[in-house]
Amino acid sequence: MKDIFSMDAFLSFLAHTGTGFALIILGLIAFALTTRFSERKLITEGNLAVALKLWGKAIGLAIIIYTVWSGSTSLMDAFIWGLIGIVVQVVAYLIIEFILTPKVNLANEVEKGNVAIGFSLFSAAIVVGIVVAASLTY
Repeated sequence: MKDIFSMDAFLSFLAHTGTGFALIILGLIAFALTTRFSERKLITEGNLAVALKLWGKAIGLAIIIYTVWSGSTSLMDAFIWGLIGIVVQVVAYLIIEFILTPKVNLANEVEKGNVAIGFSLFSAAIVVGIVVAASLTY
């Protein structure tokens, strides 16, 4: 009977999982650098709009990472495409804020707790994640 547990497979799993979580953390840091307020502080104070905005980006990035992992040729390949996913998420947010909605300061609205704006940014981040992920399946 063939051994169902492979140490190499387990170590690969750990490497991919660790790298995936590291990319999520890097993404959250990059996202935090695009805001002038402390997302962590506002979330702990109960600001749902900020929580939606932040975790929508994390979900969008996780969708990208999922797709990258399923089609990558190596851990380094997956890591590089994960970094590209982070950059695309940040750029997409800047495009949404400054080009598509120039008359509305989205950051101020989210900071004030505007849940409609927070949910819109949550949804936009997931849409961006899905589009980027689909683009990675070429």
